[in-house]
Parts: sequence; C-alpha cells; structure tokens
Amino acid sequence: MSPRRTGRPWIDAEKLADALYALGWSTVKKLPEGAAVRLGRRIADIAWKRRGKGVLRLESNLARVVPDATPQRLTELSRAGMRSYMRYWMESFRLPAWSKDRIRAGFAVEDVHHLVDGLKSGRGVILALPHMGNYDLAGAWVTTELGVPFTTVAQRLKPESLYDRFVAYREGLGMEVLPHTGGAAFGTLARRLRAGGLVCLVADRDLSASGIEVKFFGEATKMPAGPAVLAVQTGALLLPVTLWYDDTPVMRGRVHPEIEVPETGTRAEKAATMTQALADAFASGIADHPEDWHMLQRLWLADLEPREEQPRAPGGSAASGTSGTEPV
Repeated sequence: MSPRRTGRPWIDAEKLADALYALGWSTVKKLPEGAAVRLGRRIADIAWKRRGKGVLRLESNLARVVPDATPQRLTELSRAGMRSYMRYWMESFRLPAWSKDRIRAGFAVEDVHHLVDGLKSGRGVILALPHMGNYDLAGAWVTTELGVPFTTVAQRLKPESLYDRFVAYREGLGMEVLPHTGGAAFGTLARRLRAGGLVCLVADRDLSASGIEVKFFGEATKMPAGPAVLAVQTGALLLPVTLWYDDTPVMRGRVHPEIEVPETGTRAEKAATMTQALADAFASGIADHPEDWHMLQRLWLADLEPREEQPRAPGGSAASGTSGTEPV
C-alpha cells in the first residue's frame, strides 16, 4: 500500500534535517569563501521573498527593537537579518576547515580585558550571549587566540545523529559540550567555574516555567536563570557579550562590564536583578545592530497564545541557561 493511502509522510523530517546539515558540513566547507558568501545571500533572499513564518516573526520582533521604523524600514531590516542569519550558517559550515590564522583574523572584539582579567582572577567567568552574529566563531576565537577552553550545554536533538553532529562540530572547535540533563549539567558547570574555568551560554530566550521574567525593549519576556544563578552560587564573573557583522569578512564583538551580584536580597532576588541587567546589556547591543539578532521565534509573553506549550529555542535549557545547540 502506498504512503499516500496510509497517510504516512513521504519524507521523514528528522532524517531530512540531519541529511541537510550533513550536506552543509561536507559540501559548503569546500567552497571558496566568495562562493559561500554568494550562496548564503542567495538562499537568504529567496527565504525573505517567500515571506514565511520565520521572516514575519523576525519583522514582528524587530518592530519592538526599532519601534519608530516604517514598514519599508522593517522589511529592509528583515532582509538584512536573513542575510546575517545565513552568513552565520555559511561560516559555521566552513569553520571546521578554517585555519587558526583565519579564525584569529575573523573576529575583532572590544573590551576583551574584562574576560582576560576575569580569568586571571581565578574566580571563573560566565559569558552570556544573545542569538547575535556567530557565537561559534567567537568561541573558536577564544580557544584559538586566547588558548582558553570552555564549557557549554546542548539540548539533545532528534534524531540522535543530528545532536552528535553538533557536538562533534563544537568539540572540534575546542569546546566541552555537556548534554542538558537538568541538575547534572548545572553541577558540572558550577564545578568548572569554581576551578576558575570559563562557561559560555546563549541566554536570551527561555519560555519555560523556570525562566526569569524581565522587561526587554519595554515588554515582558523570560530569560534563563542559569547565568545569574551560577554567578550567585559560585562567585564567578558574569559578563554579557554582544556580536555583530559589518561589511567586512570580520565579525565584531564587545565584552560588556561585569554584572555584579547584589549585596542584599535572597538568592532568587539577586538572580532576578542580575538577569534584568543581562537583558538590558543584550538590548543595548541589539538596538545598535538589530539586523544581527537572529530571533525568528516568538519571544515576548504577549505574543504567546493562551495555554500554548512553548518549545524551547533549539538547544535551550532553563537549568543551564543556554539556548544555542543550533541557532533560532
């Protein structure tokens, strides 16, 4: 009996996703850099012209970031946003083939002394990032230029082979990747920090019950508790980082000043205050470079449907404070 008659899908979506990622890592990395750039822009422009749900959601999110933007300005921003998003993917597929010199030359970061001095202090450092630019490239730069390994967390994806690809990819860039297993992952991160290590977490979206509500561009949303709770419990420095692209092959970034633990309040109150400060730091970077914020999903609480069970951002975990096994 045919698949059509039985109602079974012609294509297994999970296997298709795995195959497409495999194709990207096996094929795109072999392209000349100029060809990969042109391919990424072409794919981005096709996706933008189709006006699918992701593009429309991106424009809706950008309308909050740039509230005085005209409809024409929003469409221009969303097109630039899709090109930035696809630049992330083209770079990520090619990163395993980049030389150390190419990685070093591919990222220029402002105020990196906050990170360097923090590591020298022995307190441990938490870098918290939004879905901006290419955090994999930033991580590869840290392990290559600074020679500092770090730990992050990834939610298990389906199929398992796709999760394995992402883990192998990031481990190949010098990262320690922990599977999201609730308290076990959190405990390992805490031990790394108490030993003076570095933890990197993508932390601008968490719609779970354990997320902390914050004001973000004037409206309520939730962000992961993990970065702030880790800082409160371990004494590690919490440093926001924002990333962006310009018209050169070099990605730009900034390490923001430390978000200090409040002197008074309960642990929960301290974590809430710090998470709001983290949201404010993210907002400052996103406002300066809105086209490089790759948020193609619902974020603000007002956008959620009543009683809707929200999926995490891919790779997300409230316990760990990360949402970045794969980008939005």
